[in-house]
Amino acid sequence: MTDAHAFTGPTAAGLLGLPLPFALERDPRLHVVVLDGTRAPRRRGVIAGRSSARPILVGVAGVRSALLTSPADTWCSLAVHVGLDDLIAAGDRLLGLPAPLAGEHAIDEAISRHGSRRGARRLAEARLAMRANVYSPRETFTRLALTRAGLPEPEPNGMIVLRSGRRTRGDLVFRACKVLVEYEGEQHLFDVDQWATDVGRLNDLIDDGWWVIRVTKRMPRAEVVARTRRALVDRGWRGPGRTPR
Repeated sequence: MTDAHAFTGPTAAGLLGLPLPFALERDPRLHVVVLDGTRAPRRRGVIAGRSSARPILVGVAGVRSALLTSPADTWCSLAVHVGLDDLIAAGDRLLGLPAPLAGEHAIDEAISRHGSRRGARRLAEARLAMRANVYSPRETFTRLALTRAGLPEPEPNGMIVLRSGRRTRGDLVFRACKVLVEYEGEQHLFDVDQWATDVGRLNDLIDDGWWVIRVTKRMPRAEVVARTRRALVDRGWRGPGRTPR
């Protein structure tokens, strides 16, 4: 690779920690972009192409003299590799927790650099659906399922202050109705201390009047939507544009 070559697409996304569909995550091929107009390299296991765009380049941690496209430009390059929901999940990671990888201005500038190239329409649609403070793709997919079913949009990882003064974050918070959708990661099953902390936290939330819906990886999205709808209606939600009683 020369100074005009950079990792892009799924390869750059993997190096940056952007979530990818399982098949792409396991694909060993390297995606490279050539930025000086010279011929793209032809090598086994390498997918290379030329681009007239001028993405921002950053270094690869631990790999001397290697470059990759910036987090925002990498996200734009994913538009031709993944579907809309996976693109939104990757975009949520740019703005999300534990620390953002790019700011909104940088993302919008990258979209402008991408211009009308392939995937532009998907980028525009995904950009409208991206939210800050998301911690995992599962939270993204659950939020999309709920809002597409006509439910109000929840607050990702919203801060909740309990009567005891304790502060905690909820995965998807319907604050007006005091309804909380919590995604239960399987890793907690193998960490006894974390499991005990989670149980105590959920008990405190319930004591404070929060309706907690616990979601697992295997729970069908239709069930998540139905349970959330029942909880919101029970708490006074009467449909789009209405406030709880």
